[in-house]
Amino acid sequence: MKMKGNIKTATGHYANVKGQTFKNIGRILKELWHFAHFRLIVLFICVILSSLSQTTGAIFMAQIINNVIEPAVSGGQTFTEMSKVLTKYILIMASIYTVGLIANILYTQLLAILVQKFLNHLRKLTFDKMEKLPIKYFDTHTHGDIMSIYTNDIDAIREFVSSSLISVVSSGSIIIALIFIMMIYSIYLALIVFVAAFFMVFVSKKYGTRASKYFVKQQKAIGNVEGFVEEAMIGMKVIKVFCHEEEIIEEFDKRNDYLKTCSTKANTNGNILGPVVGNIGNILYAIVAVLGVTLVIQKVPNLTLIGLIEFEIGYVVSFLGMARQFTRNINNISMQTNSIVMGSAGASRVYDLLGEEDECDEGYVTLTNAKYDESNNLVECKEKTGIWVWKKVVDGKTELIKLCGDIRMNGVYFSYDGNKTILKDINLYAFPGQRVAFVGATGAGKTTITNLINRFYDIQEGEITYDGIDIKNIKKDDLRKSLSIVLQDTNLFTGTVKDNIKYGKLDATDEEVYNAAKTANAYDFIMRLPNGFDTMLESDGANLSQGQRQLLSIARAAIADAPVMIMDEATSSIDTRTEALVQEGTNKLMMGRTVFFIAHRLSTVKKCDVIMVLENGVIIERGNHQELIDKKGKYYQLYTGVFELD
Repeated sequence: MKMKGNIKTATGHYANVKGQTFKNIGRILKELWHFAHFRLIVLFICVILSSLSQTTGAIFMAQIINNVIEPAVSGGQTFTEMSKVLTKYILIMASIYTVGLIANILYTQLLAILVQKFLNHLRKLTFDKMEKLPIKYFDTHTHGDIMSIYTNDIDAIREFVSSSLISVVSSGSIIIALIFIMMIYSIYLALIVFVAAFFMVFVSKKYGTRASKYFVKQQKAIGNVEGFVEEAMIGMKVIKVFCHEEEIIEEFDKRNDYLKTCSTKANTNGNILGPVVGNIGNILYAIVAVLGVTLVIQKVPNLTLIGLIEFEIGYVVSFLGMARQFTRNINNISMQTNSIVMGSAGASRVYDLLGEEDECDEGYVTLTNAKYDESNNLVECKEKTGIWVWKKVVDGKTELIKLCGDIRMNGVYFSYDGNKTILKDINLYAFPGQRVAFVGATGAGKTTITNLINRFYDIQEGEITYDGIDIKNIKKDDLRKSLSIVLQDTNLFTGTVKDNIKYGKLDATDEEVYNAAKTANAYDFIMRLPNGFDTMLESDGANLSQGQRQLLSIARAAIADAPVMIMDEATSSIDTRTEALVQEGTNKLMMGRTVFFIAHRLSTVKKCDVIMVLENGVIIERGNHQELIDKKGKYYQLYTGVFELD
């Protein structure tokens, strides 16, 4: 686990952070609009109504002072006249505030529903996409980093949609309304506010851009740390066995310190905006107060959008409230910078995943059930008959080819990265019902061959055929339905023992589950579990031994009842006594099936029809056990112990 390479990835050059931020936020808004445009329109209308109602106080303050308080103080109005005017303004304000309150209640309820539905939609999109990605994606990305997309990145999008977006719309509508109102009240004072607003925007841009860069780095660093932690948790036994705790702690500290550095710089630059912008607003308040009172005393004509009018104290008082509200909303928008950038960074990672290329599948040959008609010809049918055929449609003509399990490789070359060739000129054939074993040192290419048969990866040169059909022409889902595989590393899922066995055939009956367990010789140990087949398994079957987990994996393959089986070190985690029992069961299972064995224990491949010895991606020997012993080549050396498999 080297730190240097990962940190370089996380600290790449962000030359166009601002442009990327707008692009990613635009992608969120576009997705949100397509998801619920009608509800979004209603939501924004309610937000704007709620926001505009907040300006009511500032608008009517001048009217109350100029038309109620001043005439009352100067004796120009009777108490009755003053009461009528004041009541009118109060009723108007109360009506506006009531509308604002109703709009506020509506938008908060709509927002809560919309955000959760949108996040649910986004997680579904992401998970659906993940299921369509090729195995290569998961081989080149840590699981923790992928998990970070579902947690931190989608949560950052949630914070943007539920908080920042609404705050920007709300504050933006208030600012636009105040600009118009202030110009009606006094262009002189409005210009002072606009100058202050310019400085606020300048400061926000300066520190916001700086913070943006580090927030993007922070999101990537979080994924890096979580990937490392997930890897350490999986390998905890290995870490402890080799007393590697100190090195792991040191490595984690490096990554965690880098995350701390990014987060600190992001938040220090982001948090400085509030105090700076807030104090500019305080200075502006004092300037407007002093200038406004001076203009009233000096009786300077008040320039407004509706012409020259007399400067009255009510305008100054009202303007002070509007100036305070104006700067507060600019400050509110600037304070959303952190959340907006984090939402952008989260969206970037989510949409990077959504933008990955799906697993390529150009196949057109499908797998279907069949039966024999009166003329003893194969015909397609819907019911399950136990007879499978490949359905090949070319130029409108349908051809049914019985699935037999004849698999061949002709001149196959393969490389994972396009540079280092793993398999070189592989030629092999497996007739229906044959058992073909691959032996060789680690890295010789044994598992790679089975990965190619499953089409987890595609070859660069050569051809692989299945019952005479190029597997590139077979739809991947149908190809994999025809194969059962037992891996060295067993994966069990949260659920009952029965559920895990039925993973090989979801519609299997209980009787089929019991028979599969008996075939794998897993039935006895399952019945000794607390709840038998209904025993819950969690944490990848942590409450079972490694051998028991492997037996369940074999039972899962048995219930799938596929015509081709791949046994990739299938008995490596089982003791010799249990292995003998499993072999007895699997011998029945393998009758009439094409089986590929990968094994380090050469005793398990003695009865195979063909044994192929691989070395550096090349088949150097082939034959049955006795033929290879008689040759006294590499297999003979391995079997007699002259050399040992790595």
